[in-house]
Amino acid sequence: MTKASPRSTRPEDVATVPGPVQHQERSSDAPHQGVLVKGENGEDGPKAFYIHIEARPGKEDDVVQMLRDIYGCVMDEPATGPWFGVRYSQTTFGIFEAFPNIRGRDAHVAGGGGDIFRDNARMNEILAYPAHVYRVDALLNKATVGK
Repeated sequence: MTKASPRSTRPEDVATVPGPVQHQERSSDAPHQGVLVKGENGEDGPKAFYIHIEARPGKEDDVVQMLRDIYGCVMDEPATGPWFGVRYSQTTFGIFEAFPNIRGRDAHVAGGGGDIFRDNARMNEILAYPAHVYRVDALLNKATVGK
């Protein structure tokens, strides 16, 4: 069995690569900003968000409810195409959601799902760290990506 190489701690790597994010240890009572957004809009075309979410221990059911609340919001958004709320482990969750263009993604951010992430008090109560939102380009897909 080979030993895995250590993860990079360079800020540019941690900030731009979707997936589990190593965090500095912090007091469980210290507030965080609720959400961090990384990436650029780039040129127009199919877009997506990948959101990495880490629940505070014991708050996993609250995070599942948050995902349900966001899902309820996106059902009324014509430009939100495929939407997935996923669970990787007991405390690690994610969202993948796709849009036909920047305008559709921006409309989603301005809507109810964005409001949920802007509820800093709720995010601090249930999330161990800020949710990491990555703006990404959807290069290929097998689904219709909104209208």
